[in-house]
Parts: sequence; C-alpha cells; structure tokens
Amino acid sequence: MPKKKKTKILKKAKITKTKIKKKIKTKETKIPERKITSLGADEKPEIKKIKKQPTEKRIYSLKDYVVYPKHGVGKITAVEKATIGQISIQFYKIFIEKEKLTLTVPINQQSKLRSISSINQINKCVSILKTKPKIKRTMWSRRAQEYDQKINSGKIYELAEVVKDLNKNTDIIADQSYSERQLFEKAYERLKSEFEAVLKMNPEEVQKKMDKALGRTKIPDTPE
Repeated sequence: MPKKKKTKILKKAKITKTKIKKKIKTKETKIPERKITSLGADEKPEIKKIKKQPTEKRIYSLKDYVVYPKHGVGKITAVEKATIGQISIQFYKIFIEKEKLTLTVPINQQSKLRSISSINQINKCVSILKTKPKIKRTMWSRRAQEYDQKINSGKIYELAEVVKDLNKNTDIIADQSYSERQLFEKAYERLKSEFEAVLKMNPEEVQKKMDKALGRTKIPDTPE
C-alpha cells in the first residue's frame, strides 16, 4: 500500500511541473522582441548622397526677348555652358540694346527674368498713360525712392505709372527738376523698348503712340 501512494505523489508532481513549464512558455511568447536601434562600436551609419538642387525648366530660346528687372528688355544671344569648380553650369547671354550691355544669367536662376508683355498688356499700359497723374504731397526724396523701386521692379504697369506721374507736359508738374527728369527718361525708355519688342514697331512710331497717350504735343527734350 505505501508503494502505490508514492507513485501517485510522483505523478502529481510531474503534472504540476509540466503546467508550470507551459505557463512560462506562454509568458515568454507574449513579450515582444525589441529592435536594437543603437549602433555598435564597429558599425558605421549609412551616408545618404545629397541630391542636386533641381534646376528650373528652360522656358526661353535663342533670340527670345526677355525682361531683366534692373536693366529692361534684352535679347537672348546665346545659351552656353561653363565649368566652375567641377560643376557644369548652363546660362543665357542676354544683350541689353539700350545700355549696350551683355548679361550672363544661369538657367537655374531664370526666375529673375520674365517674358515680354502681351499686346493686351501693352494696350492696358496705353490706357494708364492716358489717366491723370497721382498727386503726392510727400517729400521728393521719398517719392524718388518709390519711383526708382517701381522702375526696377520689372512690372510693366508700375513702369507705366511712373511715366504717367512724371510726365512734364501736364498741369501738375510744370517744371521738372534734374532728378525728376532723369527718372522720367529712365522709365520712358524702359517702357518704350518693351513697346517696340511687343508691337514690332520702329522707335519713332512707338514714341508717337506713347506721346499721344500722354498728351505731349511739343516735346523739345524727349529721349531719343
């Protein structure tokens, strides 16, 4: 009889051991594995190659007329390449007729340029020239700065406004100072050159068109 009791006790002990093992296994499977993100002493981080800065799409061609804000209308005379510090750069060569100047503008910086205006925009400029000049009571130095900014903005409507406001053959501005005349002539020539490029007219015809809009009958000192 004592032998049978021992075997029963041993069997119970085995059952409890197997149950404990199963519980341990299930607990182990529930614990998620952690990813090791830190680098070892011998491991090196991956170096990604820096992408080249995307260049702007080429929108101008040879012999196209463009406007460079600080210099006015120019013509693309060449599209060339040059290597500077092992970097190949493509650029436009733009000839500014009025200033007898050749500009070099990289193609990836062509946002500084703009296309010449449309005929509709030119017609709107003519209507601006026909309106009365704005009366400004601020100091001339401040107004001169504003006019200069408008001239160099490259925006044709602002250019037309400067020409209209500084037109010396109006009742408001009877006598022009030297600085006023300089700004007027600069704006007048910029606008005139764009009229010529868009309308494909000679300088004399363009001048007549502009002066008629401005109401200039006798012009003894007009820019050539």
